[in-house]
Amino acid sequence: MQRRLLLQAASGSVAVLGVPRAFAQAMPSGPIRIVVGFPRGGGTDALARVLAERLEPLWGRQVVIDNKPGVAGVLAASHVAQQPGDGRTLLMAHINSHALAPLLQPRLTYDVERDFTPVVLVGVTPNMLAGSVQQPVRTLDDLVALCQARPGRVSFGSSGAGSVQHLSLEMFKLRARIDLLHIPYKGSAPVLADVVNGLVDCCLVSMTAVTPFVKSGKLVAIAQTRPVRAKAYPGVPTMAEQGFPGFDASVWYGLVGPARLPRGLVQKINADVNLVLAMPGVQRRLDGYGAEDGGGTPEKFGAFMRAELAKWTRVVKDSGLKP
Repeated sequence: MQRRLLLQAASGSVAVLGVPRAFAQAMPSGPIRIVVGFPRGGGTDALARVLAERLEPLWGRQVVIDNKPGVAGVLAASHVAQQPGDGRTLLMAHINSHALAPLLQPRLTYDVERDFTPVVLVGVTPNMLAGSVQQPVRTLDDLVALCQARPGRVSFGSSGAGSVQHLSLEMFKLRARIDLLHIPYKGSAPVLADVVNGLVDCCLVSMTAVTPFVKSGKLVAIAQTRPVRAKAYPGVPTMAEQGFPGFDASVWYGLVGPARLPRGLVQKINADVNLVLAMPGVQRRLDGYGAEDGGGTPEKFGAFMRAELAKWTRVVKDSGLKP
């Protein structure tokens, strides 16, 4: 009974979003894969699993999360770009794979506009600058003073070389005029473990990934990187509030398919994900991760990705980073 009601609601959501039912296409038979370019336990993985839990009853088939970590999400994107556009394989696209890799990866095997079909924006989150509870740093002023006292020796972990967290650290380094030691990892889960264990001083990772560690008291949140505070963290000041006006380095996540994904299938997946994102239980979980502003049309998501690519093109040029 519950499943039938969910399916009816999903069908209704197509009309609500302005997509004629006649043009909506049924999901293909068999399991649906959502490929994630980071290890299990990271922020991208967490959001993908939230979606998968609710899409399974809507689609009446298994939704499998397929973790393919490496090169800050590029390996997963390369894999999905080579898959047929039949709806059986989707990618949880990430700012790293779809806005930064085209600027920093000289041997990229895919073209973001040519090889993918935008489906829906899932959410935008701040990055969070966090540190071990054992150290005295609690504010950006504390952190800058520590870096000035120990130039090049304060270690900062990120989820990968060329990731948005890496570029955000470079922005922070330039703005604060400090020297720091960047340690790249393959995803946020391993860097968080090393900061908790005191092997790395600080980290800059997505709020989605760091939330369980901050909420459990294992890490201290120092600053967040969107212009305004996330609803989940009203007590943690932004970088802009702590002396770095205009600092904005967000992480975003969205579903894309391979090229030539049929329009009717794009509309079906988009409508169902919008329905899932509007569910109160899902909204609470996403708010808890700091993931906001998700949903909308495929066209809106495509325009958003193009704007992000343009913004980070300017950042890479101004900072002098090389591929």
